[in-house]
Amino acid sequence: MKVIVCGAGLVGTTIARQLAAEGNEVTMIDVSPDRANKAAESYDLRGIVGHASHPNVLEQAGAADSDMLIAVTFADEVNMVACEVAHALFNVPTKIARIRAQSYLKPEWADLFNDKHISIDYIISPEIEVARAIHRRIMTPGAFDMIPFADDKLRLIGVRLDDDCPVLNTPLRQLTELFPDLAINICGINRNGALLVPDADDRLEAGDEIYFCALKDHVQRGMRLFGHEEREARRIVLCGGGNIGVFLAREIEAAQPSVLLKVVEANKDRAEFVAGQLKNAVVLNGDSLDMDILNEAKIGSAEAIIALTNDDEVNILTSLLAKRAGAQRAITLVNNPAYEPLIGSLGVDVVVNPRSTTVSSILQHVRRGRIRGVYSLMDGAAEVMEAVAVETSALVGRPLAELNLPDGIMIGAIIRGEAVMIARGDSEIEAGDRVILFVRRDAVKKVEKLFAVRLEFF
Repeated sequence: MKVIVCGAGLVGTTIARQLAAEGNEVTMIDVSPDRANKAAESYDLRGIVGHASHPNVLEQAGAADSDMLIAVTFADEVNMVACEVAHALFNVPTKIARIRAQSYLKPEWADLFNDKHISIDYIISPEIEVARAIHRRIMTPGAFDMIPFADDKLRLIGVRLDDDCPVLNTPLRQLTELFPDLAINICGINRNGALLVPDADDRLEAGDEIYFCALKDHVQRGMRLFGHEEREARRIVLCGGGNIGVFLAREIEAAQPSVLLKVVEANKDRAEFVAGQLKNAVVLNGDSLDMDILNEAKIGSAEAIIALTNDDEVNILTSLLAKRAGAQRAITLVNNPAYEPLIGSLGVDVVVNPRSTTVSSILQHVRRGRIRGVYSLMDGAAEVMEAVAVETSALVGRPLAELNLPDGIMIGAIIRGEAVMIARGDSEIEAGDRVILFVRRDAVKKVEKLFAVRLEFF
């Protein structure tokens, strides 16, 4: 597949790196010679210096025979014009644009983005995606990640194992024998930076970060099994009243009306605007690094502190101050990937990376075959996919224990109509089933082939 990526920022380089590593022909456009050349030198792709919305630059990038354009520059308007030029002049089949300004995304302007006006096939809004990702984590206390499937009947949970986890050093096959009625499936283990797709003889160790599939009603039991019995937060302090903060606050008010929510915003005018957008939350105007403000927000009795300012250092320090003052859990927005390896040891419970969230949103529209949903995990080291099985697939009609799946792939669950089943050795996939898979990065292409529609299907 030939892909043009416009914008060599963190999101652009991450998606370009991932697509190039999978054997796609990637061309990256950026106005900065340093960024474009660095991307070309670091990854197996072509770099072009220029404005992504200019026709001559898109022509030089090979838009005439490209399959997809992904516009993730820093300017919404450049992203929109690049998609429109790619459509009008070069007939690029698929156009994806990142749009930050919420004004463009209001329901009353929904007709703006179509073939008659601005031709964009898929719009990615990082602020909305990040806010939703944070809200999912709030709803699963103790987890550092949560991804819902099948109308939230099934969840993929990410959780860290501490020294007091009761099932350490237990072979995974024994867990199934000890808890036969517990509908969970351990799909991936991140151990000291190395990703394992486990087999039945693997054991869990303290410090592991694991991902497990579970039916929604079994999540709480699964969390207890792995040593986590945290309660859902009812007193939350949110620091940062930007677009992400406002959208998240609205989500909390709508889904959890009993939560006592307080918002801290440093800018007075913005604080007044935020107060007008929310129904029940208390909005405080002040610096989140000021202990007087945090005390006014009753940070010592907060069950969660969520730091969402535009400054990584402020977010990290706010979280640490809040934890020291008595806040039970800290969720911190961090843009700079260099900080991520350090934060866990400092006491921050959950790190939210906007780049990873945005990349996941884009990948859902990039994957081929019968891939319906994609979520990037661990900075692209793995993906969890939702794929539809077709009649010609080698997976159909045989017990999973008899399938010789490629290394790096695990089937976590099967969705059949309204029914959701955790995958076991005797489970069989039928044509039309939606299959949830945990996939290591080097096995992504193999999954696409497994779920591709073959000629004999027609």
